[in-house]
Amino acid sequence: MAITRWDPFRDVLALQNRMNSLFQDYTRGQNDADALTTAAFAPPVDIYEDEHKVVLKLEVPGMKQEDFDIRVENNTLTVRGERKFEKEEKEENFHRIERRYGSFYRAFTVPNTVNTENVQASYDAGVLKIELEKRAEAKPKQIKVSVGGSKPIEAPKSESKPAA
Repeated sequence: MAITRWDPFRDVLALQNRMNSLFQDYTRGQNDADALTTAAFAPPVDIYEDEHKVVLKLEVPGMKQEDFDIRVENNTLTVRGERKFEKEEKEENFHRIERRYGSFYRAFTVPNTVNTENVQASYDAGVLKIELEKRAEAKPKQIKVSVGGSKPIEAPKSESKPAA
């Protein structure tokens, strides 16, 4: 007789997998048009910073500028929008629909080094670009170092690390 090790979480994981497949089967059985218009998605985002600003780039192709709602409140940047599934009058026989439709909502904590009064957003080629300018006191300053009685020399610039 073989001895097997008892794993208390094995049954919980099996139950979770069964519940996931149950919900997936349920959503497949719904009317496809209704499922597409009510489904939410989260567009991918790239965030980087340099010495002057923090930049967010959201990938949201197929939308118009007026479909976005961008706000900064209490050090939180929120981006909302909705990509609608456009039905045409003629009957289409779709073989596959992989693009995501519906509304989305993303929220980001804005660091204290950012001036929330000066936020700029632009939309080009399916990419929403949001630029948050840093405060003047947060920008790196060059300090000149003088040795003895000689001319001052410039200190090497320190590299700023991207925000997490």
